[in-house]
Amino acid sequence: MHLIIRRFAGTFILFSLLLAHYHSPNWLWLTAFVGFNLLQSSFTNFCPLEIVLKKMGVGGSCGCGEKKSGSSCCS
Repeated sequence: MHLIIRRFAGTFILFSLLLAHYHSPNWLWLTAFVGFNLLQSSFTNFCPLEIVLKKMGVGGSCGCGEKKSGSSCCS
């Protein structure tokens, strides 16, 4: 799950930087929003993207056959 979140954040940051360079500097607000969410989630352990991904069924089950306690069922 954390790997998906990091990839998603990195992609959005790079995409917003490209849009800011080629289209409008106002796209830097998207970069700031993503950066702020990354920073606040490091302190609060609350990530809105993680909630959305869980509701979509991403990262819920890896097919190990058994549930393990902890952040990942396969670790």
